[in-house]
Amino acid sequence: MIGVARDIADRKRAEAALQESESRYRDLFENATDLIQIVRPDGRLLYVNRAWRECLGYAADEVAGLSLMDIIDPDCTDHCLLTFKRVLSQGAVDLIETSFVARDGRKVRLEGSASCKNGADGQPEFTRCIFRDITEKRRLEVEVQKTEKLESIGILAGGIAHDFNNLLTAILGNLALARTQLPAADPVARRLDECEKAAWRARDLTQQLLTFAKGGAPITKAAAIRELIHDSASFMLSGSRTTCAYHLPDDLWQVEIDPGQISQVIQNLVKNADQAMPRGGSIVISAVNVTLGNDQEVSLSPGPYVQLSIADQGPGIPPEQLLRIFDPYFTTKPQGSGLGLAIAHSIIKNHRGLLTVDSEPGVGTTFSIFLPAVAPGPMAAEQTETPGPPTRGQGRILVMDDEAIVRNVATKMLEHLGYETEAAADGEQAVALYAEARAAGRPFAAVVVDLTIPGGMGGVEALARLRELDAEVRVIVSSGYANDPIMANYEAHGFRAVAPKPYKLQELSAVLKAVLAP
Repeated sequence: MIGVARDIADRKRAEAALQESESRYRDLFENATDLIQIVRPDGRLLYVNRAWRECLGYAADEVAGLSLMDIIDPDCTDHCLLTFKRVLSQGAVDLIETSFVARDGRKVRLEGSASCKNGADGQPEFTRCIFRDITEKRRLEVEVQKTEKLESIGILAGGIAHDFNNLLTAILGNLALARTQLPAADPVARRLDECEKAAWRARDLTQQLLTFAKGGAPITKAAAIRELIHDSASFMLSGSRTTCAYHLPDDLWQVEIDPGQISQVIQNLVKNADQAMPRGGSIVISAVNVTLGNDQEVSLSPGPYVQLSIADQGPGIPPEQLLRIFDPYFTTKPQGSGLGLAIAHSIIKNHRGLLTVDSEPGVGTTFSIFLPAVAPGPMAAEQTETPGPPTRGQGRILVMDDEAIVRNVATKMLEHLGYETEAAADGEQAVALYAEARAAGRPFAAVVVDLTIPGGMGGVEALARLRELDAEVRVIVSSGYANDPIMANYEAHGFRAVAPKPYKLQELSAVLKAVLAP
């Protein structure tokens, strides 16, 4: 018997070191936070790490049967295949941005690099790719772009609404003055009434532009809502196959609202209901008086409210979407902006109210609006507005506005009401005229100032200067930017009253009567 003994200690140590090295690299590969994949030249996946599996939702035993074609987003198939061929031919691609489809259908946006491992014969053995999930990063970038675009559009919309309100002030003012020259039964008077109604509808559209532009601090007043609901819904359903049933009791309380903004909310909800029933159907609009206590489930202060409900017979909203419908930019419509319900929710919140939604798939969706009501009482129930003739007055009124057409119609309206007037184009001229009138012993009883004067002294600065001359000066602020925060909180800025443009003859007379009251 012949025995051969060899010292294999060095080999054992080398094998152990190799196993330890492989273990370290496998641990690094498996626990890396980046997505790592190794792909054969034919596109089949060899290995992927845990981050890859968790991101795309595959179990380890499912990966072996996958190819690149199984996970590539169909929208970028050509780009991905071209990049894969470049990696095989060039050896590496330093910057790759692509999109994969996860197991549950989600699109995952990825950014990374890839390299190719060639064999001894120079032919590719496999490619190595390292990716980072940039889905959220890209989503945020898109949101920022949307926000910047909306801000730009908002500035444009606000400027258009301001200028249009100035034009409407002249149109409506002259219509009102012309109407006073005719008896009620005159056919021309009826035509002027129709013109006035159309112009006020245009005013509502400018209010929507302003709400979109600035978020819209509401200028609230106690108002009837039955006619507003009916007019807003009818306007949106004109030409539609959808019908509308109204359940609006005669004793609805008045509500504290900005009518233009609430009309916008109703129109938006009715539009959504109509679009949910493309083949036609019925929308049911109902309203009730409710008094909430401390034990109510809704998150509102106790007190009187009017609850308005708008129900459709559409397919309903899936539960997973229901929680997101008030989120900005969330939409299921191909051409939707995702802003309608978000703006509606913001408007109702700014009214100290609440907008809720209930939906049952296959049955329909109901939106409910809670609006603060005037305290119930003999005069709190809704009444049809029957404005009487404007109140006449006396005294000298100074009008400051940069638009000549507004100055002209405002002074004519005031003169029709019995006042003497003078006009100024900006704050500097208004302050000078006010000082001259005081020195001449013919002071102005009140001053109506435009809030914004491009390139000149506006209402806020003019008020400060006028107060230096007369601490008791009575200044009424007016603006085509009717949703400006100063208009909503005019008293906090020292103004006696507010007259949003465009204004009615009755509204102007009522404001002056209140301001000039002893």
